[in-house]
Amino acid sequence: MNHIGESSVRVDALDKVRGKTQFASDINLPGQAYMKILFAGRPHAIIKKLDTSEAERVKGVLAVLTARDVPVNEYGYYITDQAVLAGPGSAIKYADRIRYPGDKIAIVIAESEEIAEAARSLIKVEFEDLPVVTDPEKAMEPDAVILHPGRGSNIFEHKKIRKGDTDQAFREADVIVEGVYQTPAQEHAFLNTESGVGFIDEEGRVAMIVTGQWAHKDRTEIAHALGLPEDRVRVEYPAIGGAFGGREDIGVQIVLGLAAMKLHERGIERPVKVVLNREESTLDHCKRHPMKVYSRWAAKKDGTITGAEARIIADGGAYLFTTPVVSTVTMLNVTGPYEIPNVKVDSYDVYTNAVPRGAMRGFGGPQGAFVAEMQIGKLADALGMDPVELRMRNIAVDGTKMSTGESFPPGVTMKPVLEECAQDMGWKKTATGWQRPAAYSHEVPGKPNLRRGMGISCSFKNTGFGTGYQENCSITLELHGKSEIEHVIVRHTATEVGQGTHTVVRQMTADALGVPLERVTVMNPDTSMSGDSGAVSASRMTFMIGNAIAEAAPIALKQWHEEERPVIVAHKYLAPKTTPFDPETGQCDPMVSMSYTAEAVEVEVDMETGQTRLLRVLCANDVGKAINPMQVEAQLQGGLIQSFGYALMENFVEQDGYVRTPNFSTYLIPTVLEIPETMDQKVLEIPDPRGPWGARGLGEMPVLPFAPAVAAAIRDATGIWYDRFPYVPER
Repeated sequence: MNHIGESSVRVDALDKVRGKTQFASDINLPGQAYMKILFAGRPHAIIKKLDTSEAERVKGVLAVLTARDVPVNEYGYYITDQAVLAGPGSAIKYADRIRYPGDKIAIVIAESEEIAEAARSLIKVEFEDLPVVTDPEKAMEPDAVILHPGRGSNIFEHKKIRKGDTDQAFREADVIVEGVYQTPAQEHAFLNTESGVGFIDEEGRVAMIVTGQWAHKDRTEIAHALGLPEDRVRVEYPAIGGAFGGREDIGVQIVLGLAAMKLHERGIERPVKVVLNREESTLDHCKRHPMKVYSRWAAKKDGTITGAEARIIADGGAYLFTTPVVSTVTMLNVTGPYEIPNVKVDSYDVYTNAVPRGAMRGFGGPQGAFVAEMQIGKLADALGMDPVELRMRNIAVDGTKMSTGESFPPGVTMKPVLEECAQDMGWKKTATGWQRPAAYSHEVPGKPNLRRGMGISCSFKNTGFGTGYQENCSITLELHGKSEIEHVIVRHTATEVGQGTHTVVRQMTADALGVPLERVTVMNPDTSMSGDSGAVSASRMTFMIGNAIAEAAPIALKQWHEEERPVIVAHKYLAPKTTPFDPETGQCDPMVSMSYTAEAVEVEVDMETGQTRLLRVLCANDVGKAINPMQVEAQLQGGLIQSFGYALMENFVEQDGYVRTPNFSTYLIPTVLEIPETMDQKVLEIPDPRGPWGARGLGEMPVLPFAPAVAAAIRDATGIWYDRFPYVPER
């Protein structure tokens, strides 16, 4: 049917523009009650006393729940280091500790939001404040206050990569460049805040319609905290207004389930709804990891990079969340898409009294790419070499060994992607190498205070989690009809967070089965209806579910032709295996697939005020196969605008453990007035040997090389390398 490669209209487009789409905050069930959450409001303390009696006496209050009411008062993505509700009376040790202002203490369930809010204000809490630890380097010191006493240290993970002999590489180097880089936190700023409705369904399960990114992972954590078997918990996702990784960790899911379960136990059969306001959302959910990286690179006079070292300190915030896998991606990216024979990397994940850090578009890649591309830019300066030429002399190709000792996954296309980007920005390939546009002028006629500059950067992005985790994805295909396939139903848990997943699932299914597009229905995620499709993160979903569809469709067609009707095929795709870091050397086969991107930007800097204006962005990407070209373009545009915010505007401020920018009047994100005047995307389609129909991961690619490209352009305009961003005027 050839639906793949067509710009099919999104399955959710009309309902969204007509306002008919139901997001989690729009869901209302008959007779529902309302929940308000009491947050700690301080960064580090022990709760000595908690008195809810006055709140419980308020007319219209159905229940006030605290730590005493949580069956197993703990949860966490990798380890259970956070209390569902902090406070005394829990069997879990140290559950009475507050470690950031967004820790939850109590929930109030009432007839209305107004009643719940009024009752919440009557809860009395007695705190014993503890010293606040906000600097991760100081948190690493032996005499630092320990945030999680049971662990004995604020360093919750130290990972290493050792390849070759870096000492020798630096002894024999002609040029060495060093830098200390700091990357900032970033707020996800999704449109739809954490919200949902919890209830007891017709089969007696604790059920919820809620925001999230990995339904089965949510179910596992909810079931653990509520002391229930997983099959007694049901998680359903409606349309979700943005995610970017911010919904990969638990938000309101467990407290919604707790509220529904406890009301049921008291004979009150009512759904419970919660919607966080913007400030609550900002204070509660995880942020992109701020990182500090010490790095030095060695090279020969001819530009051959011979060695690289990095010491990464990741501020993990108050709880572990997804930090270990995020910092793993940083470790892979900190040496860039280059062939470097000698590498030494140390990464430290550290607890602080900050908002927990977690998944954010790029998943550790932007931090590592910033360091790598800054270092190669400084090397080009030191060698007197064009930055594109230096990259080309060291660029990874098929067979190039990563810092972990294994070759990059098959299908390395960094070189053609960089060539496309450089040529579109005006670079020329000459007999002596690549050269930047000769006639480029830094001056702005009639405006002596303004200077212009251009910069270029490139990077790779992994698809999936890897490093020992075997990627997998489950789907169910149902084929209905008599003499021909009249209707296809796809059951899955691939979350639609605005990126168009359900549209490409429909296109791939239609092509794989050879049926018209309109005969395919893609269901919303529901753990009671499908196996685990995995997280909608790490640029993995099109790749993984596409492979699942490609494998399941022939099985379903065979059964159809054998007249086993209706056909119902539940199938699980298993990706090629990866291997974990060796604890001493870091050597491993870390990833299933990679995507490649390069970006060039032009900026205009006001030398008097520091105001920086982005004039032009060029972005070249190898997507393997554009399943839906219109959606590819939209993903790239959205990624570039979000990257623009990260690099130039979004200044997330925390002071003494408190967030000082909790809303959009203080935390500025790009609007139509700030975005670049020109954004050009170049889409390459060089098939990934492992991808479905050749497709590669796409969603995170534009974020990685953007900030270092801006840094290089500012350097070109001002003559100064700025090793810390966002590049706000005062900086």
